[in-house]
Amino acid sequence: MFVVCVTFKINPGQMEAFLPLMHAQAQNSMAREPGCLRFDVCGGGDEPDEVFLCEIYTDKAAFETHLGLPHFIEFNAATEKYVATKTVRTYGWMKGGSEKG
Repeated sequence: MFVVCVTFKINPGQMEAFLPLMHAQAQNSMAREPGCLRFDVCGGGDEPDEVFLCEIYTDKAAFETHLGLPHFIEFNAATEKYVATKTVRTYGWMKGGSEKG
């Protein structure tokens, strides 16, 4: 598995415009991408203008495919004006954790 963690800092006053687009992106990824196993949108923590994503893909290739799909490209272009910063971190799955089997 391949894990992607993304932290968005949203420009002040732009969260209401950003969130519906973010939730649609999560739904599109889960519905249209067999390699996307999970796409969580998190917020409401210590930083009110921050959105955190935890995405899990079958492998790195599935994530790279995700980056080239029309719904991702459209989302990226539509939300660019709302995002102050975006940090992406990726991780590989380490055997011996909490997985079953």
